[in-house]
Amino acid sequence: MLRQFGLFSAVGVVGFLVDSSVLYTVLVLADTNPYAGRLFSYLAAATTTWALNRRFTFSQRRSGDPQKEWAAFLAVNLVGGAVNYLVYSSIIYTFSSQGLFPLLGVACGSLSGLVINFSLSKAWVFRAKPVCDSSNE
Repeated sequence: MLRQFGLFSAVGVVGFLVDSSVLYTVLVLADTNPYAGRLFSYLAAATTTWALNRRFTFSQRRSGDPQKEWAAFLAVNLVGGAVNYLVYSSIIYTFSSQGLFPLLGVACGSLSGLVINFSLSKAWVFRAKPVCDSSNE
């Protein structure tokens, strides 16, 4: 389980990079506010982390239907995502929506949802019987 948590955390770092990159892209290119922009960036990051966790962290426990698994991952991770977004929004509201504060908000929000998302993902999304033949992918 410690190995899985380590992999889940490493995938989370990639998710953080995707989240931050998409957030700053929509803030600059779409001239959106940091609250709405975070919805786009969170969806991009959650999709990325699902794919990487499916491939690496829980490769022996993935289900046969990737679309249902993705939807389950997004649904289950809404709990951690809500905590993540509340922490992010609190930082933006308290400090500023300019400069590095959106990045700080994403980082703190991501850390706050990490354990919740790992626990729920392991228990509800990636709970299928172990895959015997990895050539199905």
